[in-house]
Amino acid sequence: MITTDRLLLRDFRFDDFAAVHRYATDLEVVQYMPWGPNTETDTRDFLDRNIAAAQIEPRVSYGLAVVRAEDGVLVGGIGLDLDRPDGPQASLGYCLAREIWGQGYATEAAKVLMAFGFDVLHLHRIQAACDPHNPGSACVLEKLGMTLEGHLRRDTRIRGEWRDTLVYAVLEDD
Repeated sequence: MITTDRLLLRDFRFDDFAAVHRYATDLEVVQYMPWGPNTETDTRDFLDRNIAAAQIEPRVSYGLAVVRAEDGVLVGGIGLDLDRPDGPQASLGYCLAREIWGQGYATEAAKVLMAFGFDVLHLHRIQAACDPHNPGSACVLEKLGMTLEGHLRRDTRIRGEWRDTLVYAVLEDD
């Protein structure tokens, strides 16, 4: 469990289904994601994968629920996936419910998870990707001190359409 002033990042639980399914079925939330909108089976599979990944030793996937500390409401998910068990590198990803966009929660959650990656997991590099048409996510990555390293052209197929990807990264000594 990782905490900030406003958030609690914890492992997902089976009883998170309703909250996860609510944001994972929102077309505006998933418009830049390579998944979704979720069916009930998709959401159950997501929870099953994350709950199982939390039990694997050594742990290489940290898919965490983002919970608002003030009221205990699950408002999204964030993840750090190591490239291998002794992983010097990891990928960061997040998805938050639309009603909390623009309030700094994504930056706050990602900042503390990146600190965990560098300070506890001793990572060398953390990368993240976003769609060029998603300026909110690009802004979060830039606020985190990540550097735009590349623009991949039509590398990701999302709901039948080829999309570009922006690749950002930060090093432990940046």
